[in-house]
Amino acid sequence: MSRHAALLPTTFARTIEDWLAEDIPSFDYGGYVVGDDEKEATLYCKSEGILAGVPFFNEVFRQTGCTVVWSFEEGAEIIPFDSKVEVAKVHGPARRILMGERLALNIIARCSGIASRARRLRDLADMNKFSGVIAGTRKTTPGFRLIEKYGMEVGGADTHRMDLSTMVMLKDNHIWATGSITNAVAKAKEVSGFSIKIEVECQSEAEAMEAIAAGADIVMLDNHSPERLRAAAHSIKSQCLTSQKQVLIEASGGITEDSAAEYMVPGIDIISFGTMTQGVPHVDFSLKISP
Repeated sequence: MSRHAALLPTTFARTIEDWLAEDIPSFDYGGYVVGDDEKEATLYCKSEGILAGVPFFNEVFRQTGCTVVWSFEEGAEIIPFDSKVEVAKVHGPARRILMGERLALNIIARCSGIASRARRLRDLADMNKFSGVIAGTRKTTPGFRLIEKYGMEVGGADTHRMDLSTMVMLKDNHIWATGSITNAVAKAKEVSGFSIKIEVECQSEAEAMEAIAAGADIVMLDNHSPERLRAAAHSIKSQCLTSQKQVLIEASGGITEDSAAEYMVPGIDIISFGTMTQGVPHVDFSLKISP
């Protein structure tokens, strides 16, 4: 079993059950065609990437009455030297293998794509000697968040906040609705308790210092150029050192895999990427039943 599988809630099995029901709401005509003869199918990987999504793939086939035997551990880098590489075997009745085929492939292709981008970003950070956190965002697909966040974990990135209940993030709309950063942070502190961090999205160094003075734990410098980011981070950290305040600085907004290295500057503790889940190329997998 993957070491990351221990993170998953038991409720993910119910999600898989719902997705299978969505795919077969009444009759399975193709299943009737192939019948219940015992078959073996091979999972092939046809493009380079990080293998992720194994527990979900296994659960799909557990629910359809099949078994899966893996040739690689989750998190391994798969490189198809000769057009494709065998990754796993699926055993079970033919119609039940095909019952789970498309759902299982959709899950593993996207999860592996996200893990692959996460791994590339983490490797880029290591290459640039950036010791901060490489994180995703909440820009996830509705209904698919657990799988996408899981892919980040397998790839070596931080998942950032999982949902609105995990951390308080005060963005421009929160601030405009309450009148100021100070007001927004004060309102958040009324209900968030000691265990929940408060982060504030800031457009300038002045806004960041207001957020810190109000008691924010993290300030996000949003849509800053690398040069502006470097200067602001240095100034903020210097002022915090003088006042003995502790704060984390996050860089975010339009940062891509191609531009990431420019943002890996001193003073930045976290770089978050909406592109870790948006516009991510999938890893190409196929499942073929042996004759």
